[in-house]
Amino acid sequence: MLKKLQTKHISLIAGAGLCAFLAGALVSAPDVGKFVGQWLKPRNAQSEKLSEESKAKSPVFALVSQSPQQRAAKLEALKGGSKSADRNRARYLLASDLIERKQAQTALELLEGLDKDYQLLAPYVLLKQAQAQDILGQEGKASDLRQKVLKEYPKEPAAAKALYLIGLREYQDKAIAEFPSHPLTWEIIRKRLQENPNQPQLQLVLAKYAYDQPGILPVLDQLANNPTLKPEEWDIVGTAYWENNEFAKATTAYAKATRTARNFYRVARGLQVSGKKAEATVAYQQMVKAFPDAKETSTALLRLAEMATVRKDALPYLDQVINKFPDKAGTALIEKVKILQTQDQKAASEALKLLITKYANSEEAAEYRWKIAQQKAKSKDYKAAWQWAEPIPKNNPNSILAPRASFWVGKWATKLGKKQEAKQAYEYTLSNFPYSYYSWRAAATLGLNVGNFNSVRRMNPDVVPYQRPVPTAGSETFKELYLLGQNRDAWLQWQTEFQNKMQPTVAEQFTEGLMRLTKGENIIGIDTIAELEDRETPEEQAQYQALSKQITYWQARYPFPFQKKIEQWSQKRQLNSLIVTALIRQESQFEPKIRSSAGAVGLMQVLPDTAKWIAPQIKLDSKKMNLENPNDNIMLGTWYLDHTHQQYGNNSLLAIASYNAGPGNVSKWVQTLPKGDPDEFVESIPFDETKNYVRQVMGNYWNYLRLYNPEISQLVAKYSTVHPQLPLQ
Repeated sequence: MLKKLQTKHISLIAGAGLCAFLAGALVSAPDVGKFVGQWLKPRNAQSEKLSEESKAKSPVFALVSQSPQQRAAKLEALKGGSKSADRNRARYLLASDLIERKQAQTALELLEGLDKDYQLLAPYVLLKQAQAQDILGQEGKASDLRQKVLKEYPKEPAAAKALYLIGLREYQDKAIAEFPSHPLTWEIIRKRLQENPNQPQLQLVLAKYAYDQPGILPVLDQLANNPTLKPEEWDIVGTAYWENNEFAKATTAYAKATRTARNFYRVARGLQVSGKKAEATVAYQQMVKAFPDAKETSTALLRLAEMATVRKDALPYLDQVINKFPDKAGTALIEKVKILQTQDQKAASEALKLLITKYANSEEAAEYRWKIAQQKAKSKDYKAAWQWAEPIPKNNPNSILAPRASFWVGKWATKLGKKQEAKQAYEYTLSNFPYSYYSWRAAATLGLNVGNFNSVRRMNPDVVPYQRPVPTAGSETFKELYLLGQNRDAWLQWQTEFQNKMQPTVAEQFTEGLMRLTKGENIIGIDTIAELEDRETPEEQAQYQALSKQITYWQARYPFPFQKKIEQWSQKRQLNSLIVTALIRQESQFEPKIRSSAGAVGLMQVLPDTAKWIAPQIKLDSKKMNLENPNDNIMLGTWYLDHTHQQYGNNSLLAIASYNAGPGNVSKWVQTLPKGDPDEFVESIPFDETKNYVRQVMGNYWNYLRLYNPEISQLVAKYSTVHPQLPLQ
């Protein structure tokens, strides 16, 4: 769906490492201090589980997005109320803010006895007290408080942090044994490996639990040179390599791992990716024979067909897929058609008929139908185009083509003079595909107040600030920390609990995405959340569909970092702030240090030469500008976006196309492409990258509008309850 259009390959410059992130969580940690602990089950210290409804009633959670200075007075008022969860939250949050400012004595007064009142975060209250005592130079009191955590809460992740700070070696051993998924355990292991690299069991802990962390590849390389590893340990090494796209190395490891369908397939695939075609063919054939019914076997058969030297030799493999693996039959049928079209037209036609009848719900069937619909429309046979496109939204509602086909049914109905059917098609699009660019086009065509290409620049929609959702996985303690904005402790708690990284549930993957966003890893966070739509099993798809009906899912997929800076510079340039946000999401996914292969930098992907050209026009010294700085980047990027709008009479279609393809190309297109209909203009843009770019940016705009503007949010919700039918031709 949306995500598949929004993938953009751009390189990252690594930001602060894990150590820096962890160090910020630990005030005055002893030099020798490392920790230990264990997580089994969270304490059931809260009778009511957190929900979006209960979260919305909390005045404290509503203050988390504000700065400590902004919320101080409000928290002061709340902490003095009658005993309640929010009184406890206010005391904890206010104390945390004071500790950050080194006002330890006042913080201690707030925290006194709070561990008894606030059982859900009791061990964290004690750790806050210890942190404050450290600031006051009371190391003995701080140590006593951490020992109290160990004594009273030995099974909870907070104990791990206490033990990390105490730092005795025996506690470190316990951390490694009982908290292998805790990030502070990884730090203990890294330090030990620096002292003595020849410790494969420690390396295996990192390979299993920290495979996605910086610096893991040298650890894996050392493990791969160890001949004493057991098959199940080679499995860990192979999987870690695979997750880091080191496919050749993964192949070698998997060849020594436990004999499973997945491992066998990955050996073959690794050989193929490495260019070893003959060896890969043999490996795939062996895999098909050994695991004839495994889900990986269908993909192995498709790979064998793909590698067949003589195209007709691929047919037996494709037929096996069609006959045995219906979920991959569409892919196999399309490949079969490509082969048969040069050999047997009748057989090719029969394969296509099978595709659009028996396998009508496959993506390949949708693609074939859309291809024919476009051909019919190009020849102005709008009736036939309508007939070919109309089944797509019904048979393939999760296809990226579904909203596109639904919208164009409306356009073709209009050309045939059927205004009521056109309106019905637009309403169907808005109702069934509210996330889509085509939903915006449908809303605009229906005359709703959502802006159009020639008016959206000047709009100034009200925006409700982003609020953290209640995570769908994790303990109540973790959720409380997350909603209180205790990012470091929430992350440590979550990583300790999240031991299912390789095969996360839908709820766990969504929560992992939220935590990545919290850490500022916006690209990983957005992608993690978006990839939920690719879940394959019926149960997982049902879980995703349920989640995707919640506004919290889409707001996490369309987060709003740097909102104040965006609004500040958008207002100065008289730009719709949501257009700027939409463009930033497409260009960088909110990663300030990102660089493209062409050298563009930062949030709005500004080229250094462009920045030098802009600087004197806004009376700035280009040598003092930092394109990785969000303020500087947005300042320059919004100036240029304003400039492209001015070039094209404030037409956002042309301005955004120019931002991507340059003014020279757009000037040519204005002269040669259809002028009367902006939708036909977009579809006719000859550069696929720019065509998709326009749709992606404006689709982003639409999502930010419907998710954060109350008026449009209510309007879309109203349409979603109508459930109109797509008109038949």
